[in-house]
Amino acid sequence: MSEPGPSPALVADVFARDCTSRSVFEDVTARWASLVLLALAEGGYRFNALRRRVDGVSEKMLSQTLQALERDGMVSREVVTAIPPRVEYDLTPLGARVAGRLRDLADVLEEAVPEVEQARAGHRPR
Repeated sequence: MSEPGPSPALVADVFARDCTSRSVFEDVTARWASLVLLALAEGGYRFNALRRRVDGVSEKMLSQTLQALERDGMVSREVVTAIPPRVEYDLTPLGARVAGRLRDLADVLEEAVPEVEQARAGHRPR
């Protein structure tokens, strides 16, 4: 008699519409989330400092992005009781692992800027 395989509910598949990994993938690859994770990989940030680091993000979008990343276990939020009180954001161990992979991708893209610019210059719209 053969052993039963794993329950389909336990198999993570980012291509499956209802898989948790897919919704987290969408959160991480959202426009601002990847940049926030990359910035937090440099060290913890307060909200306004993070907003300055991620050039162009609005206060509303940064807040929504941080909430989504915190919900997914990528970012920790710590309220520091000081005068005035402040909130600091940092990566969790999971967030650090994801940010490390994103850093690899960012490095490839930064190194490829001349190639991309050349490709764009030679591209003709259809």
